[in-house]
Formats: sequence, structure tokens, C-alpha cells
Amino acid sequence: MLRDHDHILVPLDGSSLAEVVLPHAVAFARILEAPIILMRVVVPEHGSSESGAVDPLAWQIRKTEADAYLANIAARLQALDLEVRTKTVEGQPAERIVCIANEHKAGLVILSSHGSGGLSPWNISSTVQKVMLRLYAPALIVRAYHAEEMPLDALTYRRLLVPLDGSQRAESVLSFAATVAQSHGATLLMSHVVRRPEVPRNKPLSEEEYELVDRLIALNREELSQYLENLRDRLSCEVEMRLLVAGNPTMALQQLAEQEDIDLTLITAHGYSGEARWPYGSIALAFIAYGTTPLFIMQDLSEEDIVRSVAAEAAAESKGH
Repeated sequence: MLRDHDHILVPLDGSSLAEVVLPHAVAFARILEAPIILMRVVVPEHGSSESGAVDPLAWQIRKTEADAYLANIAARLQALDLEVRTKTVEGQPAERIVCIANEHKAGLVILSSHGSGGLSPWNISSTVQKVMLRLYAPALIVRAYHAEEMPLDALTYRRLLVPLDGSQRAESVLSFAATVAQSHGATLLMSHVVRRPEVPRNKPLSEEEYELVDRLIALNREELSQYLENLRDRLSCEVEMRLLVAGNPTMALQQLAEQEDIDLTLITAHGYSGEARWPYGSIALAFIAYGTTPLFIMQDLSEEDIVRSVAAEAAAESKGH
């Protein structure tokens, strides 16, 4: 969950694509009243010697350039009365971002979907994918399909989407979503997808079976409609509700986000059926991999709760030797 007054970690790589996160960083810093840490990872360049040693002078030059870049961005943010610090580290970007975020218990990590590597057919870069699979802090992924020229303090969220599945875990993001909505005068759209029951058959259903399916859908719609109304009554912001019926909830939610012109989607990492040993449930993973809106994910599990993958175990054992 978000912790009060924790810092917001914003990794940058010097590219205009990565900088699309900055207006979002300003918006969230104001909502959370939290300081921003701008982070730059300098990837070591090995020398031409057989030992592959790093040239100290080349490293110092590149570090100085990175420090100057971050200082320039920090000055622009400080001019908006925000508290900003900078941090330059050496290493591989994904590893260092995860390490800094987890070690320093970042309250939020804001990531650009693409950066200096440029755009690709993949919806997120390999660095973002690696970070998300090892990050145990709340995260915001900003879609960087093109470099946008926007004043740093001009961003306003107008329509927020919060997918819900009836579980308390999915609801855990709702209070923060309402805070964002209140801060920006936005409309919060709560949505639930009633899954159309699957009846595997090698022949068409009978009329009686179709009626049974329809009755089950109607029952679920009635119960879930009341569920959403009860949640709405607890919130002190403008709320709309969408109750959908679909065979594929993930696709239905993605289409809803596009049709409703959503500015920000907020979800919890796991829902009713999420497997606790993995970092994200199926809905969260689908939004990470295929979503087109800025995506806020509240991680409901700690590092201790998530079972490390075989690859992670093997890597840890290898470093121990």
C-alpha cells in the first residue's frame, strides 16, 4: 500500500520518451505531498583491455553528464515548489531501479513504457518488464508512444477507471483512487465484468440450458449492481458505474478504457482469484502488457509473500558461490 510521505522514485535515461513521466510525477507529488527522487542509471562501458576493466576517466565524465542532466530536470521541478533530490548510480538499469526502490522503500515508482531504446512493437520495454516483475512497491506506468511537449504542471486527470471483481483485495486501491479523483475533480468509473459462464460442448446448448445460463447471469448482475452501489455510497467523489457481461473480462476492460477515454487506470496487483505466489494476477498482467492508458498498480503483497521463481533462486545461488 502507499505509505504517507514516502518519496516518489522517477528513473530517467536522458531520452524525451522517458521524460513523458514528468507531468505525472508532478501530479502525484502534489496528491501525495511527497518528495521526488530523480534517478539515472549509468551503464558501465568496459575498456578494450582483456580484463574488461572500466576506464575511470570515462566513467567520471559520463557520471558528471548524468548528474548535470538530473540537476537540470530537478531545477525545473523545484521551480514548481516541489521537493526534489537526484541520484546517479552505476549498473544495469532494471536491477538498479529495483534495488533502489526496494531498499529505500519507495512509496511510488513512476516508469515510462519506453525510453532511450526507442519505440518497439512491444507495449513496454524490456527494462520496464524486468522492473515490474521484481518490484514490490506501487508503480505507475506511463505510456510513451511519442514524446509529448506538455508543461510540467498542466496535467489533469479527468476520468479514472477502477476495475473491481468483488474482492477486498481489488477494493484496496479504491480509497487512493478516490483521493486522486477529488484532487483533480475527476470522475471515477467503477467497473465489474460478469463473466459469461462457459459450457464446453461439442453440440449447441438446449433451450433449457440457455435459460439456465441467462438466469445465472441475471443473478450475478443483480448482486454485483448492488455491490457497486454500496461502494459508490462510501465515496466522496463523482462516481459512475459500468456493469459488463463478457466471456473475456480482460478484453472487455481494455475496450472499456478506450471507449470511455480513460486518463488513468488504477488496479490492485491481485484480485479474487489472483495466485499469491506470483507478483500479479491475470488482469494486472494484461493491463501491463496490453493497456494503452497510464496504469497505476498497487502491490498488495510484500517480497516475503511472493515465491521466487526458479530463475531467481538459481541466480541467487550462483552469486553465493
